[in-house]
Amino acid sequence: MSKYDALTKHLASRVESRVQMSFADLEALLGFVLPASARSYRPWWANSAHGHVQSKSWLEAGYQSEQVDLESERLVFVRLNAASPAPRNGDHPLFGCMAGAITIPDDLDLTAPMYSDADVEDWADAKSTLLQGRQV
Repeated sequence: MSKYDALTKHLASRVESRVQMSFADLEALLGFVLPASARSYRPWWANSAHGHVQSKSWLEAGYQSEQVDLESERLVFVRLNAASPAPRNGDHPLFGCMAGAITIPDDLDLTAPMYSDADVEDWADAKSTLLQGRQV
């Protein structure tokens, strides 16, 4: 259990991709005053869970810290891998994006071979000869 668990729970319950907070908001949420280094040392807000219990709290909630303004004591938590919400009709946003871009003539048989067997054999023989180091 971390003293920053309240922040983890708060961010995890949010649906917004960006959560703006002041240092005072954080202190009210956490129930204690942030350390002096949070107000003067920008790396305190780094998004590295290794050795930083505070950043582990927002990273576990799926957020990272951004736009840390030490002067005005404000920051923004941004959801990691935030994507636009999926459409409600079940279709992917790219579904149908290429509709009408390609037109296939009615008389074209897409299952017919493009090359004759003789053409393919000639190509394979030429490639084999080339790979063996002989001139064609």
